[in-house]
Amino acid sequence: MAKTKSFYICSECGYKTIKWQGKCDSCGEWGTFEEEIEVPLLSTKINSNNLNSNSKSKVVSFSNIQIEKNFRYKTTISEFDRLLGGGLVKGEVVLLTGNPGIGKSTLLLQTAKEYSIYGEVLYVSGEESPAQIKSRGERLGITSDNIYLMSETDIQSIYEYVLTKKPKIVIVDSIQTLYNSAIDSIPGTPTQIRECTLKIVELAKKNEVSFFIVGHITKDGKVAGPKMLEHMVDAVFQFEGEEGLFYRILRSEKNRFGSTNELAVFSMEDNGIQEVKNSSEFFLSEREEKNIGSMVVPVLEGTKVFLLEIQTLLTDCVMGIPKRIVQGFDRNRIQILIAIAEKRMKLSLGMKDFFINIPGGLSIKDPAADLGALISLVSLYKNVAISQKIAAVGELGLRGEIRKVFFIEKRLRELEKLGFKGVYVPEANRKEIEKNSYKMKIIYLKNLEEFLERISKDE
Repeated sequence: MAKTKSFYICSECGYKTIKWQGKCDSCGEWGTFEEEIEVPLLSTKINSNNLNSNSKSKVVSFSNIQIEKNFRYKTTISEFDRLLGGGLVKGEVVLLTGNPGIGKSTLLLQTAKEYSIYGEVLYVSGEESPAQIKSRGERLGITSDNIYLMSETDIQSIYEYVLTKKPKIVIVDSIQTLYNSAIDSIPGTPTQIRECTLKIVELAKKNEVSFFIVGHITKDGKVAGPKMLEHMVDAVFQFEGEEGLFYRILRSEKNRFGSTNELAVFSMEDNGIQEVKNSSEFFLSEREEKNIGSMVVPVLEGTKVFLLEIQTLLTDCVMGIPKRIVQGFDRNRIQILIAIAEKRMKLSLGMKDFFINIPGGLSIKDPAADLGALISLVSLYKNVAISQKIAAVGELGLRGEIRKVFFIEKRLRELEKLGFKGVYVPEANRKEIEKNSYKMKIIYLKNLEEFLERISKDE
């Protein structure tokens, strides 16, 4: 029998060493080394007869491959299907991650009912018994003869069942509880997670069985296990939500069969997780008639536009160093915007504590939110109220110029749909905007000087 060897791999960069280290020599991160066990394969003699027979069974001509065009497993949860790229593809492996108790198992149990119309759905749980899953399912009002429950942690037993019964969809909850008995290590170790996932991917691709895999995350929000786990699967979805809030955000981190960086909003109800179709109205529902230090921006997440509110606050600095408290925005970007406001707009912010917040717990990464953030700051500094029906979109350069943004039509249509009366936009987008007609007032700006002139007239 071959001897096993252990080595250590950095979960951040994949650097390999035979001894454990506190700090990675390659990427410089601390505490990222995880033990892996390598089982060397027995050397076998290759002859030409075996090689030819094996090659013929695995190699297929590109022109002879037959595919079902436009077929995807769909549900009545349209937001979930949109994240998948229009539905679940046959043989797709999706990794769903999130904090404990956020609703991963509940969401997948609800989707199991939806997918059961296509055939058998197998729910494999290593954390709950079938009776416990059934109890939760009854609370959610789930009934179906095509949903089968399996309480198992041995990947070999799961492999044999799926190979024999060929269910349409398999849900594994969770990958950290599975183990391969051929490997001498406990469940949850990087070696076990990698080997079990390899078995699942092999099953999915060879038999066109779609898989949902639940994955735990570490305290810093990363998927527990080897980094290569995210590369092995077809899609990675992150379930997010602030403690005490009744809504949840499902974010697409990777998707081979759809758009990445997509985002969907769900609410936690008594009968389970429900989709929020009009998410923009959901996040703007508590705004007042006029606001000081507040601005709405249409930001792009994947292919969908979200309308979010940017709130700012200024106070006199009582300590020597002014505070810069940022919630839901890139801190470095805010420092740049403050510098632009001081240099180009002559705002005295050096001895002011500055606070910025995006209500609802979402984070803005879209640079098109720059203009909205700066307008909310100027509104507060000059004590000028802004109507809740006015929005702003535009990226700022260091010279104070307002730069062109992409997908301007989608942003304006979303604003118009929710009844906005006006919007500040870059002059560089004028030709693109004038190709269409809009009911709201379009206010074009070349630079920040033009905005200061306009706001001075309003004062």
